[in-house]
Amino acid sequence: MSGRHQPVLRVNDQFVLRPWTQEDVPALVAAFSDPDIQHWNLNSFDEAGAKRLVAKWNDSWKNETGAYWAIARSLDDFAIGQVGLRAIDLIGGEAEIWYWIAPEARGVGVASLATGALSVWLFEDLGLHRLELGHSIHNPASCHVAANAGYALEGTKVSALLHSNGWHDMHWHARISDVEIEGQAP
Repeated sequence: MSGRHQPVLRVNDQFVLRPWTQEDVPALVAAFSDPDIQHWNLNSFDEAGAKRLVAKWNDSWKNETGAYWAIARSLDDFAIGQVGLRAIDLIGGEAEIWYWIAPEARGVGVASLATGALSVWLFEDLGLHRLELGHSIHNPASCHVAANAGYALEGTKVSALLHSNGWHDMHWHARISDVEIEGQAP
């Protein structure tokens, strides 16, 4: 990853996945002022904190420790969400997907579309084999996103993630590449 630029990925005619920029800071601050995003992610920050976060996300690509894409509207390039890799193991061929959507863009399927588009790129271009994502069992919208993006429910991790109201059990989903590697069955 560090030897190439983070790509821009077209989701469809309405949305694109692209690296975060400092111009996205106001959208990021606004999104993380949303109570739901704060609840599920335990984050809120001011403009200075958002600037540091964008720099950290961009550095994670170079350091091969993660990758974060802004989900932007094609019409005006405004960031309405994020999809990315919270963790990545290039040698082991696996990564953990993470996403969120700003309140004004929820309910139209953009999270599933973005997660699906990123998954295809991770399998076909980056060559990963297994992608995972987890969410609180109390977040049915995220379960819906996972299923619509082709992630099968594998099980539940007990008391696995801290949210604003305490520790939550997590549904764990996965998607396996169907790309054939020479000499191996998919």
